[in-house]
Amino acid sequence: MIRVGTVHAATSTLLVPAVRSFQERHPGTTVEVLTLQQAQIDEGLAEGTIDLGLVNVLDGDDPPIGLDGIDLLHGRPVAVLPAGHTLLARPQVTLDELRQERFVMMRAGYVMHRFVHRAFGPEVPPAAHSTDGAEMGKALVAEGVGVTVLPDYSVLGDPLHRVGMIEARPIAGDNTFVTLQLRQRKTLQQPLPVRELQNALAARAAEYRASRAAS
Repeated sequence: MIRVGTVHAATSTLLVPAVRSFQERHPGTTVEVLTLQQAQIDEGLAEGTIDLGLVNVLDGDDPPIGLDGIDLLHGRPVAVLPAGHTLLARPQVTLDELRQERFVMMRAGYVMHRFVHRAFGPEVPPAAHSTDGAEMGKALVAEGVGVTVLPDYSVLGDPLHRVGMIEARPIAGDNTFVTLQLRQRKTLQQPLPVRELQNALAARAAEYRASRAAS
C-alpha cells in the first residue's frame, strides 16, 4: 500500500490521472489517498506514516527540515465563480469586488487561507462558508452558494470547469505565485512502486503544463 497525503489541489487534473496510469502498471498495489492539512502531511511524512505528500506553497515557503520538495505545477490564485455570475463579464476581478460576495473560505491550515489573509489584509471577506480543501470549495461554488479563491491548476481542466459549472478569473493587481509541490522524506530509499508513482505524478504534471500552454 502507498499512502499519499493531499490538500486536494489539482486532484482531478493531476492526482487521479497519475494514479490511474500507475495502477495500470501496478494492479496489485493499493494507493490510499488521505485528505489532510499541510502540517498533518508534513508530520506524516516525517513519521513515516505517509509515503508522498501533495501540498500548495507560496513564494518563499521551504519544506520542513528532513523533507524534500519537488515542484510539479506553478500557477496563480484565481477567483472561482459559478456559471452565470455577473463578474464573469469582466476579464479580471478586484479584491473589492470579491469582498462584496458570499465567500467560501478554506479553513486555517491551508495555504489559500493564508493567501486570502495576505491579499485582503485587515478587510478579509466574512466567510459565508468554511471548508477543507479545494474539492469541496469548488462544489460549493458550483452550487451557487458563494465564490472562492484557489490556484488556477486546481480549477482549469477540472470536470466542473469543463462542463461550465465554474469559471476562473484573474485577480486584478495580484502577482502571487503558488506551487503544487510533491514532498517526501530526505535520505529515504523509497520502494520501487513509490518511486514509480512519483514518476507518474511528474509525468502527468508535464502533460498538464503542456496542455495549458497549448490552450
